[in-house]
Amino acid sequence: MNQNFSMLFYLKKQKKENENGLLPIYLRITVGGKRSEISIGREIEPEQWDNRRNKVRGTRQESRALNDYMNSIISKIRKIHTGMIDREEEIDAETIRNHYLGKGTKSKMILEIFQEHNEKVAELIGNGYSKNTLKTYKSSIRHLAAYILAKYDKADYPLIKVDFGFITGYEHYLRVEKECMAISAQKYIVHLKKIVFFSLASGWIIANPFLHYKLKAKPSPRTFLTQTELDAMRTKRLHVQRHIQVRDIFVFSCYTGLAYIDVQKLKRSEIQIGDDGKEWIFTSRTKTETPSHIPILPEAKEILDRYNDHPICEIKGLALPVYSNQRMNSYLKEIADHCGITKTLTFHLARHTFATTVTLSNGVPIETVSKMLGHNSLKTTQHYAKVLDSKTGRDMSALAEKLSKRVKHKKPKKKKCGKVKILKLYQYN
Repeated sequence: MNQNFSMLFYLKKQKKENENGLLPIYLRITVGGKRSEISIGREIEPEQWDNRRNKVRGTRQESRALNDYMNSIISKIRKIHTGMIDREEEIDAETIRNHYLGKGTKSKMILEIFQEHNEKVAELIGNGYSKNTLKTYKSSIRHLAAYILAKYDKADYPLIKVDFGFITGYEHYLRVEKECMAISAQKYIVHLKKIVFFSLASGWIIANPFLHYKLKAKPSPRTFLTQTELDAMRTKRLHVQRHIQVRDIFVFSCYTGLAYIDVQKLKRSEIQIGDDGKEWIFTSRTKTETPSHIPILPEAKEILDRYNDHPICEIKGLALPVYSNQRMNSYLKEIADHCGITKTLTFHLARHTFATTVTLSNGVPIETVSKMLGHNSLKTTQHYAKVLDSKTGRDMSALAEKLSKRVKHKKPKKKKCGKVKILKLYQYN
């Protein structure tokens, strides 16, 4: 495996001279004493070639460009050689040459690799991946397939041809043809990036097409209920049982920060007495499998007690009887109309409300909020947690009060009398 490996550029003399007197540049690859040659598709005058340095002479733009091109070939072949070593493949000069030229190996196709990825994700449902994650990957591959068909009129596309233009074209297609929001388009681009990086690590490609691509989309501001809106929903007299049930579960999430899937699967056994002697929720997030420990506030406790005798809860050992996410969101829109709330209500908005209105705006530190939400980093929490103007006003008022007290308690310094200076003045006189 540890065979000598080298490369050398040279001018190849032809039996029949070129009409312009030019000679082709070749690259010789040597592995373990055996050689293989490649024409780089360039020709120059023999006088321009530096035999000692194996480069083109001169500093003109044409000379520099040709030398840069030869350096890029060297870089690509070195990556091929390194990849073969990593994969413990049998290495010889001819194989390296064929890899560079794309001969002797079947070209990997981007959708084929994406489909294999999705099949592996499907096998890992419940073991690191959720059904919703697989759903987004399936949606992503559909968009990518539609783009390839529309742009290139092909059922699939060679992985080796995926470049910067392919990526920017795909983003444009998502934004214009599919009318995706910037953040949604970015999500699909991130999925493509994952497939490309997997291919790089596997040695199927040697250049990174994402090298100069920047993800620019920023998360949109999070919507949440104000305290007034939350109180209006809590106290509103509703007359339809399904509305009452959906409202209660939504409010419960507003006071616990649990996502829909986590409320749906919440078991009575996950409600336990904490070290402080009060009831806590001890669960883990379905999305990330991160532990989440949440003290139960009185507003949430009241709702739990309300459904103690519910048949579904008793039979399945669940804390609350939760409808499907689609039905919950549909009923929430009806409830919003009854409560005079103009915002578009979805169940996930409850999680935002917990992070902002219930916790951060009442002085709960962001580190504590992040832990209760089950986030792995504060950066994620900051997307949810928008500090309200009322909280900013209270904080600044408290600061102003501290500053005013500091000024009142500060004793003025006594000015020293300048008698000594005056005496000295009389002495001199």
